Amino acid sequence: MARGIFWFAGLILVIYLLFTAILFVFQRSLIYLPQPRAASEAAALRLPNDAGELMVTLRPHDGPNALIYFGGNAEDVSLNLPDFAESFPDHALYLMHYRGFAGSDGSPGEIAIRQDALSLFDAIAGDHRCVLVMGRSLGSAIATHVAAQREVSRLILITPFNSLEELAARQFPFIPVHWLLRDRYHTWRDAPGVAAPTLLVAAENDRIVPRQSTEALLGRFSDGLASLAVIPDRGHNTLHMSDAYAEVLARARCPEEED
Repeated sequence: MARGIFWFAGLILVIYLLFTAILFVFQRSLIYLPQPRAASEAAALRLPNDAGELMVTLRPHDGPNALIYFGGNAEDVSLNLPDFAESFPDHALYLMHYRGFAGSDGSPGEIAIRQDALSLFDAIAGDHRCVLVMGRSLGSAIATHVAAQREVSRLILITPFNSLEELAARQFPFIPVHWLLRDRYHTWRDAPGVAAPTLLVAAENDRIVPRQSTEALLGRFSDGLASLAVIPDRGHNTLHMSDAYAEVLARARCPEEED
């Protein structure tokens, strides 16, 4: 009897260790889900990086205003062109495809993507007086990092989280995530360094990013700098289908130029 219990416990331990090892080896395949670029006819900006080139879907527009957008972990950012063109009609649009996505060379990882994001901002900031930086889900951590490192005009965070590490620990409560996770995306660490007005947008029925994670991040910004808008009756992946969402984005535009 005791021997049977011993072997059963040993089998459970082997399965646990094997599962943990698989998660460790393939973790980035779970975080990043590269997508092709649907808007193949849209204009594109190509920036050099240490892996080759970075693809940025572009909607050119003359004038001082621009929007840089960083999408979710499984998002083809080019699909946002029609909606963003409507919400930000007088802005040039720059939608970054992460490494390994669409036409961007290299493999995705937190450090590399952060470097690419800063390079994109530096490449276009001199051409625009007002630069909005927006990120959705995973992209909210990238956008916050850019806003902490550069002088952006406004920061817009869609379904943002306090830390990817916290979300992963919630998803896998019996795995030592703190020791195994390579890309942690601690958005809360960058938030105190942001000086731009910041808007956080949450979905009322978000089952991927809990409200407490977004509210914890909200509390990390300087007092009075950030505000939270909650879109009713929408989830993490259906937020953009709401008229209320479009109205919130429209209010975040760069101010019109004075005569």
